Amino acid sequence: MSPAPETRCPSCDSALPPDALFCGRCGERLAQERSCAGCGRSNPPDMRFCLGCGAPLEARAAQLSKQDRPLRDALRDRAPRSYTPKHLADRILASRSALEGERKQVTVLFADVKGSMELAESQGPEEWHQILERFFEILTEGVHRFDGTVNQYTGDGIMALFGAPIAHEDHAQRACFAALGLREAVGRYADELRVAKGLNFSVRMGMNSGEVVVGKIGDDLRMDYTAQGHTVGLAQRMEQLAAPEKVLLTEHTARLVSGYLALRDLGETTLKGAKAKLHVFELEGIGTARTRLDISRARGLSKFVGRADETRQIEAALERALAGQGQVIGVVAEPGTGKSRLCFELAERCRARGISVRFTTGVPHGKNVPFLPVIELLRDLYELDERESPRAQRNKIAGAVRCCSTASSSPACPCSSTSSPSRTRSGRARRSQARSANAACSA
Repeated sequence: MSPAPETRCPSCDSALPPDALFCGRCGERLAQERSCAGCGRSNPPDMRFCLGCGAPLEARAAQLSKQDRPLRDALRDRAPRSYTPKHLADRILASRSALEGERKQVTVLFADVKGSMELAESQGPEEWHQILERFFEILTEGVHRFDGTVNQYTGDGIMALFGAPIAHEDHAQRACFAALGLREAVGRYADELRVAKGLNFSVRMGMNSGEVVVGKIGDDLRMDYTAQGHTVGLAQRMEQLAAPEKVLLTEHTARLVSGYLALRDLGETTLKGAKAKLHVFELEGIGTARTRLDISRARGLSKFVGRADETRQIEAALERALAGQGQVIGVVAEPGTGKSRLCFELAERCRARGISVRFTTGVPHGKNVPFLPVIELLRDLYELDERESPRAQRNKIAGAVRCCSTASSSPACPCSSTSSPSRTRSGRARRSQARSANAACSA
């Protein structure tokens, strides 16, 4: 029986198993297909000559590998502490003794340039180096924004982790929000390259959620991870399946973000090395749910019982607010005891009485955004949609401000209550009532 053929690393020429995705010596990502420089046909990775025109593939692959090798080597040799934000680095180092050896639930994100070999061929070494350097900066900034860590640079992309070494219960949401931000940021960068250089630059991403074990953490933040099962491999397979400017995720990640993010079911597929079929989803955008209570509401809430004393106190504060005395209510209790449900019931009673209700919330992954709860409150107040252009949002705000500055409030004004029983009052009195009720309901 003949031995299985070896795969050679294009960077260091190390002999590797035929199913290897990365080089075990230098970390270089192995090409899954080779495009012919002469006719453009895609060829399997084990082909040495083009199936379309017979031109040799080895020489060109080696030339392109050497062309961007300086950038790969520089990125690989950089200490993670040099590009990790100080607040995140300090948290990792302060708790590394407790983190080492821990098993953590994480989401793995892969992102890379689609067709990087062809793009590199059309550019000189210096130009391609500059293009990739800016690309890596965009990816790194987008990952760190949601407290993720860049675990590896893969030549023309990155491997990032969310949930390790710093644990986050919403690691899958953070990864998805980071992917959406990266898609938008890289899209703007691609537009610049298309206009300036005529390059069709695009990124594809894939992610999966599962377990990893955190290894030793060095002073320079270098960390070793041991992936459990197919956690990392499935994430990379999702990236390879993704079309340009698309984000694919496995059913394991989709289960954690359903409702919070808008997903499109692509059905099941069979992946090499996996025994069972895997459900694949495409990440399309932000979903309608913001909190776990929103998810529970979509499934259907149980009957609200008890909390009679708390309800009476809140109702009394609401009456004082309607009388012109602004109120702020703080609800403090152990997790899972119904704080959100109590506030939701108050809001529903206000709406039933025709009182305007405005809502805002704080999310763990938004702590790095200054004044995020205030921003969300203003978005709700002026009915702003994140998908609208900045110009359209400014026009909405300007129209609402002009409405509020008039002597009589119109039904379109966000500060008015369209179904308030006190419609005969002056506009100033109604706005005062609405502001007081807003303070009581959103606190």
